[in-house]
Amino acid sequence: MAGIADLGGAEVHLDGGTYLISSPVRLPSSGGGNFRIIGGSLRASETFPTDRYLIELNSNRSSSSYLYDYITLKDLLLDSNYRGGGIAVINSLRTTIDNCYIVHFMSDGIRVQGGHETFVRNCFLGQHITAGNDPGERNFTGTGINLMGNDNAVTDTVIFSAATGISVTGQANTFSGVHCYNKATGFGGVGIHLKTQGLIQTRIINCYMDYTSIVSEDPVLLHISGSYFLGDANVVLKSVKGVIKAVNIVDNIFNGGGKGVDIVQLDESNGKFTTVDQVIVKGNVAQGMVVKSTAAMGSVEANGTTTWTVNFSSVLLFPNRIGHVQYSFQADSSFPNHALRNTTGNQITIVSDIPVAAKVHVAVDQNGG
Repeated sequence: MAGIADLGGAEVHLDGGTYLISSPVRLPSSGGGNFRIIGGSLRASETFPTDRYLIELNSNRSSSSYLYDYITLKDLLLDSNYRGGGIAVINSLRTTIDNCYIVHFMSDGIRVQGGHETFVRNCFLGQHITAGNDPGERNFTGTGINLMGNDNAVTDTVIFSAATGISVTGQANTFSGVHCYNKATGFGGVGIHLKTQGLIQTRIINCYMDYTSIVSEDPVLLHISGSYFLGDANVVLKSVKGVIKAVNIVDNIFNGGGKGVDIVQLDESNGKFTTVDQVIVKGNVAQGMVVKSTAAMGSVEANGTTTWTVNFSSVLLFPNRIGHVQYSFQADSSFPNHALRNTTGNQITIVSDIPVAAKVHVAVDQNGG
């Protein structure tokens, strides 16, 4: 990019060594591109500043434009010694963080602010060294990855301890093959927290939410599919300004403990969702949890009555909202007149003009209308 110096593939190779540092590594501090730091370990000393990061792509130049392009950080172990964070990427283009093991951070393991297209892949991040069931899990703090920018990707990465696995305040980010088993939702943790209210444009695909939920605030253009949720982990759609549009939550697997937890939950503690459009929740399967959907089918059979009621309130995601109804009326012998009379409370009521033995099949959708 114009204004970014080409450093010609310059490389800081740590040669498999361990380096104790008392201040951040800022290379190059003036900005630049085509540069790598690889192959070794950095550990924070007892005097390392608590508000800094071990490696900082944060230029000392004052500029609102991009300062870095094509930077690679690879094969590194970063130990923040409970002092600060691991890596800060500020106003950078096309940065790769690959095969890094980042631990003992107090703020963020990785912080991405501004810029575009930071790729985090094949990494392991944890505030504490643990493999799960940690007795101190309730006290985990910090954030594994803090994405405050657009068009980034996190793939094949594990976040094994932190209060929040991934925090997102940018747009058009992608997550694939991410395994979050940071602080459990039951202890107040969040696996992936999408804080970008409105046009989030985020895709979460083939991830493993291990006792940690996905929380999305006022989502617009959100896709979650092919993921596995263990230990009552679920998807929480949180109303802030009451807007939810163009959301797909499809073809996921949920496994819980039989506590009645919904696989998709509405958090309307700050107000109801008042703008609802194109929200598709279906094709999910669950064991030990309550399946919620925006589409459902049901049947009822009765002999000698004029009223048939099918109650979908236990399965439909949004209360008292049915946009489309399709039904068939299967009478044994008579040919009565019949009609849809009511959809209040997510209950469908069909009536006939004469008593008859019949079976009624109903399909409903909360998006039609």
